Amino acid sequence: MDDIVKTDILKVLNSASMMIEKGDTMGLKELSNHTIHNASIFQDEDSVTIAVIIYTLAKIFERENRCEMSIVPIINSAKKNLFENNLESYKLNLTKIYTHIKNHDSKNKLYIQEVIQQAGVKKSSKIYDHGVSLGQAASILGVSQWELMEYIGNTSITDNFEPDNLKKRLSTARKLFGG
Repeated sequence: MDDIVKTDILKVLNSASMMIEKGDTMGLKELSNHTIHNASIFQDEDSVTIAVIIYTLAKIFERENRCEMSIVPIINSAKKNLFENNLESYKLNLTKIYTHIKNHDSKNKLYIQEVIQQAGVKKSSKIYDHGVSLGQAASILGVSQWELMEYIGNTSITDNFEPDNLKKRLSTARKLFGG
């Protein structure tokens, strides 16, 4: 794992446990978006996994109007194991977090699976928004390109380009390729 990514994930895990204790679901969503920035630069699985976990927790806590405190010790254990470079235990902690999320409430099991899937699609769109190709953004999070295209088509991501910026980009491309 890249040192920059590791340092950022440690900060994210620390912030996440504090936000869960405070019941700050909006903060969790913002934290997830921050993590996607690293995922788009380094295209690493670790940042993506953390972003999806944090976003999923935020959505579940938002729906229930409360945070589930029993997840904090698992997050803290993941943080400790990552800090000590015990990557095998760190990955086991992430698996425990996913299991905890999936088993959180039996009547909400289908909802939670849907939230995890939608979190993957939403985070893929954020990676795409950072300039990574659609195919690569879908691949990083293991979602289908069709799901990602459908989601992006319903957002304003593709509308964010200003004409002046497009002209400048076209001019640069022509210079690069001699056109």
